[in-house]
Amino acid sequence: MGLLPQIANGVRISIPTAGHVVSAYALGVVVGAPLVATVAAKLPRKAVLIALMVAFAVGNLASALSPNYPVLLIARFVSGLPHGAFFGLGSVVAASLVPRDRRTAAVAMMLAGLTVANVLGVPVATLLGQHAGWEWPYVFVSLVAVVTVVAVLAWVPAGAGETGSSARAELSALRRPQVWLTLGIGTVGFGGMFATFSYITPTMTHLAGFPDGIVPLILAVYGVGMTIGTMLSGRVAAYGMLRAMVATLVSIAVLLAVFGELAQLRVTAVIGVFLLGMLPSVLVPLLQTRLMDVAHEGQSLAAALNHSTLNIANALGAWLGGVVLAHGLGYQWPSRVGALLAVAGICVAGVSVLVAHRETGPVAASPGRSGAAGMGDWTQ
Repeated sequence: MGLLPQIANGVRISIPTAGHVVSAYALGVVVGAPLVATVAAKLPRKAVLIALMVAFAVGNLASALSPNYPVLLIARFVSGLPHGAFFGLGSVVAASLVPRDRRTAAVAMMLAGLTVANVLGVPVATLLGQHAGWEWPYVFVSLVAVVTVVAVLAWVPAGAGETGSSARAELSALRRPQVWLTLGIGTVGFGGMFATFSYITPTMTHLAGFPDGIVPLILAVYGVGMTIGTMLSGRVAAYGMLRAMVATLVSIAVLLAVFGELAQLRVTAVIGVFLLGMLPSVLVPLLQTRLMDVAHEGQSLAAALNHSTLNIANALGAWLGGVVLAHGLGYQWPSRVGALLAVAGICVAGVSVLVAHRETGPVAASPGRSGAAGMGDWTQ
């Protein structure tokens, strides 16, 4: 996103058209996550992780070598195809390597790369692209993918996360209401964050009065918040999965409701940005682990779909935030729309609690029970 002007100039298109390059990658994530998870269900999971990273390296190298806009668009779509499946399958493998009560912490550690990317990767790639050309960040990402392949080969145990699943077993997750409800929480709950974050630069410059040169530092604060939130997720999960999810959504809704006011002053604006990074990042590993709980035989597909829904949330939130701005409302309004989306996420979570109660009854399920999808998640 930080290199759209350079990309636009490099392949001779407008900046708004260059934005479609980002959308193409997101579409690749949405399509690839369920497709790969289903097709590769019977294959060894370590081998699939390696193949996904090889495909990711090839897609990014093709992006760097793209001679024109149509080729770049295709290359970005191809690069996005492995994304959701890698993080979904990686979450299942990570959870399989630790005791049950440490699963959320393991998933959070595996997802921490996404948060570190916002602290280091984004500014480094932006600086590299500005000084060496827009193609070179894609080359750099390809090299990172190659290093990842080596790391998976060296450190992921053979047979990790194997469940003897099949395409039919993975697809069985789609018959479970709790899977759809959890995906719904991610779609609307995270839409609120994206409604705010998509316009964070003009919000900081117009409302808080920061100069443009300070914005990268503010985005780094956001990334630090993401990292801390991801690390806290495992501890929060100890209070009960559904309880933690609802409490986090309530916190996000309150933050978004007052974010427009926080952004009026520089100090509170920075605090608000930090919390905007931290609170939603607590929620991601909770959603990922919850999906693996309620999907039963379809864990890989459900975990991969989580990343599809987060990309849908990205598009939904950015669109709704743009709608209120297009109608002449100020930059304090996207976060208020985001608060409504977070409240909608709380409502979906409430339905999930009611469904869980109906499935298991008022007696709490044992916290050690495999695939516990009921009130045990709420009360333990």
